[in-house]
Amino acid sequence: MGRVLTVTYVFLLLGIQPFVDIPAEREVQSVSADVEQTEEIRPKIALTFDDGPSAAYTEKLLDGLRERDVHATFFLIGENIEKGDNALLVRQMARDGHLIGNHTYHHVQLTKIKEEEALKELEETNRLIEKITGNPVEYVRPPFGEFPKGLSAKISMIPVMWTVDPLDWSVKDTEKIVSKVVTQAKENDMILLHDCYGTSVEAALQIIDRLKEKGFEFVTADRLLLP
Repeated sequence: MGRVLTVTYVFLLLGIQPFVDIPAEREVQSVSADVEQTEEIRPKIALTFDDGPSAAYTEKLLDGLRERDVHATFFLIGENIEKGDNALLVRQMARDGHLIGNHTYHHVQLTKIKEEEALKELEETNRLIEKITGNPVEYVRPPFGEFPKGLSAKISMIPVMWTVDPLDWSVKDTEKIVSKVVTQAKENDMILLHDCYGTSVEAALQIIDRLKEKGFEFVTADRLLLP
C-alpha cells in the first residue's frame, strides 16, 4: 500500500495523472466507426429480373428477398402487368423497396420497329407502372440489349444492361445457374435473371446466400449507375 501511495505522490509532483479512465462512450464510438468502415468497403452487386411479373413465381421471389433483406431490380413487361392480379405483385415490389423498370409492353426488339411504335411500347408500360406505384419510371432494359440511339432524345429514360448472364431462360437448371453466377460475380456486376421460371427464382435465392457469405452487398441497379 505504501508503494502505491509513493508512486502516486511522485506522479502528482511531476504533473502526471496516474490513472486515466477511457470514457465508455468513446469506446462505443470507436467500435461503431470500425463497423461502419467495414460496411462501406463491402463489394456491391445487383440482382435484376426481366420478363415479369409472373403469377406463378414472382410472389415466391418477393418473399425470399424480404426474408433475406435484399432489394432487387425488376424490369417488367406491360402485358404481363395486366394479366390477372399481377398488378398486386407490382404494388408489393414497390412497397418492399425494389426498383421497378420498363421492359417494353410486348417484349419487342426496339431496334426492329418504327420509332413511333417503340415510344408507344415504353410509354404504355410506364403508364401502367406509374398508375400502380405512384412513382415515375426512370430505367429501361431493352429486350435483347439493343436500344435505338435516336430514342434517347425522345424519351427520358436510362438504359440498363447487364454484366453476368447465366442464360437461365435456356439452361433451366438451378445448380448450373447458381454455379455460373457465383463463379463469375465480382464487384459492381449486374446479374441478369428471369422471375418467370421456377429454376431461376430458386437459383436467385441460393445466389444471394452464397454471395452474402462472400461479403457482397446487394443493391438496386440505380446505385451501381451513380457516378
